[in-house]
Parts: sequence; C-alpha cells; structure tokens
Amino acid sequence: MKPYRGLAIIFGFYALGEFTSFALNLTIPGSVLGMLFLLAALLTGLLRLEWVEDEAELFIRNMSVMFIPPGVGIVSYIGLIKSQMVPISVAIVLSFLITLLITAKTVEFLRRNEG
Repeated sequence: MKPYRGLAIIFGFYALGEFTSFALNLTIPGSVLGMLFLLAALLTGLLRLEWVEDEAELFIRNMSVMFIPPGVGIVSYIGLIKSQMVPISVAIVLSFLITLLITAKTVEFLRRNEG
C-alpha cells in the first residue's frame, strides 16, 4: 500500500496545482504550483518525506522518458526553428551567461559570508 500512498500524494498535489492554476487563471503552470504546494507541505511538516521519497526517486530515475515528447515536438517544428535560429541562439547564449554570472556571484557571496 505504501507505493499507492506516495503516488496518490504526488498526483494529488499535481491535481491541486492544475486546479489552482486553472481556477485563478494564472500564467504559472499547474505542475509548478503543485510542486510548490508539495514543498510547502514537506517544509511545514504536514507531510513526511518518507511518504513520497521512494516514488519521487522512481520519477527521477525515469526522467529521461519525459523528454521524448518535447524531442518529437522539436522535430515537427524544425522549419520554424530554422527560421528563428538567430533569436533562439541569442536567447540561449544570453540566458547561459546570465545564469553563469548569477551563480558565480552567489557562490562568491556565500564564501565571503562563510569565513
């Protein structure tokens, strides 16, 4: 029964997030809201980690399967992607550089405050 409990909790929070996103007409995806609700429940102690840990690890171990549909979508829109290659490339490079800079500054800040 333990696996069913963990799956029910995870999918319940997913459904709660989807419902909240739809009901409040939010631009945040319901799956993200569901993860935030699950995190809040874990942090506040309403939920015990042991209840969902094994099932979450199962999802993480099989995460590569989740990338198949987006990969197929990319192939079906290859013409559009080719026509927008410059803006896409600029966005990728800029987001990479911004992420690198923010990460470096965060590490620098944490190391400075550590010692």
